[in-house]
Amino acid sequence: MSETTASLRRKIENAGDLQSVVRTMKALAASSIGQYEKSVRALGDYYHTVELGLGVCFRESGPAPLIGERQEQTGAGAIDAVVFGSDQGLVGQFNDVVAEFAIKTLAPLPGKHRIWAVGERVRARLADGGLPEAGFFPVPNSVKAITPLVGQILVESETRQNHGEVTELHLFYNRPTSGAVYAPVSQRLLPLDENWRRKLFDLPWPTGNLPEVMGGGTATLRALIREYLFVSLFRACAESLASENASRLAAMQRADKNIDDLLEDLNGTFHRLRQSGIDEELFDVISGFEALSGVEK
Repeated sequence: MSETTASLRRKIENAGDLQSVVRTMKALAASSIGQYEKSVRALGDYYHTVELGLGVCFRESGPAPLIGERQEQTGAGAIDAVVFGSDQGLVGQFNDVVAEFAIKTLAPLPGKHRIWAVGERVRARLADGGLPEAGFFPVPNSVKAITPLVGQILVESETRQNHGEVTELHLFYNRPTSGAVYAPVSQRLLPLDENWRRKLFDLPWPTGNLPEVMGGGTATLRALIREYLFVSLFRACAESLASENASRLAAMQRADKNIDDLLEDLNGTFHRLRQSGIDEELFDVISGFEALSGVEK
C-alpha cells in the first residue's frame, strides 16, 4: 500500500514524540550515573579503612568465633544468594547477564540454593532458570534508598544465621568497567572464614604509627564486622545501579540514533512524495493550458 503525505506526517510526528521520551530518559540515566559512581568512589576509601581496622583487631585478639563459622563447621543449612537486577526495562542485556552468571556460578555448589532477587526483571529471569526464590526486594531509586534495602537484607541474613539455616551468602551484581560496559561479578559474603581473616591479618598498616584497639576488643571487632557486611552490600547495590543506568544510557543512545535515521528516511520520503504531487499538479495545469490554447487557435 502506497504512503500518503498525511500518513507520513503522522509517522514523523509519532517518531518525534518518541525521540523526546528517549532523550528525556537518556538525560535521567546520565544524571543518575553520577550519584552512584560518586557513592562507589566514596565507599572504596571507607571499605579499605574498615578492612584495616579488622586487620588490627585480628592481630590483637587472635582467633575468635566469627559470623558464619559455626554453620560452616557443621555443614548444615542452605546457600543463599542476593542477585541485584532492575525493576525497569530498556537496559539491554543487563538482567540476562547477571542472572545467567548467578545460575552458572551456583550450579556446581552443593546444597540447597535460595535466591533473594533485587528487581522484578531479574526475578523473572531467575525463575525461568529454575532457582527457588527466598524473597524479593524492589530496586532503590536513589543513593539514600540503598541503606534501608541493605538493612532488610542484613536482618533476613542474621535471622537465618541464628537459626542455623544458612551455610553461605553470595552476592551477584554487575560492576561498571569502562564507559557503558559492565561485567557480572560475585562475592561470597558469608561465612567469614579463616582465609578471609588471614587476608585481613596480613594487610600492612599505611603509616609508621602502630595502631591500638580502644575499649573492648571483641565489641570493636563485632562492630567492624557489621560495618564490613553493610559496606559490602551497599557497594554491590550502588555498583549495580551505576551499571544499570549506564546500560540504559547506552540503550537510549542507540534508540536515539535509530530514530534519527528513521526520521531522515521518513522526511526524505515525505519530501519526495510531496514534490511528486506538486509536479503532477503542475503537469495538469500545463496540460490544461496547452489544451485551451489549442482550442482557441
